[in-house]
Amino acid sequence: MAGYGDTRQDHLRRLRRIEGQTRGLQRMVDDDKYCIDILTQVSAVTSALQSFSLSLLEEHLAHCVAEATRNGGPEAQEKIKEASDAIARLVRS
Repeated sequence: MAGYGDTRQDHLRRLRRIEGQTRGLQRMVDDDKYCIDILTQVSAVTSALQSFSLSLLEEHLAHCVAEATRNGGPEAQEKIKEASDAIARLVRS
C-alpha cells in the first residue's frame, strides 16, 4: 500500500483544486488579463504544488522509508537514496 493511502482523498481534493487554478490561468490568458495578475496566480499554483509535494514527501518518509529502514538490508538503502534524490529534485525546482 502506498504511504499516502490514508490521505488519498485529501490529496485528490488538493490536486483538483490545483487543476482548477491551472485552468483559471488558461482562462486568464484567453481573456487577455493583466500580466501581473496572471503571474500572481502562477505563484499561487506553484505554492500549492510545492505544499502538496512536501506533504507527499513527508508521508513517504514516515511510511515507505521508515518501513524499509526497520526491515534493513539493501531495500533500506534504496529507499533512502530515492528519498534523497526526490528531495534534491524538489530543492532544484
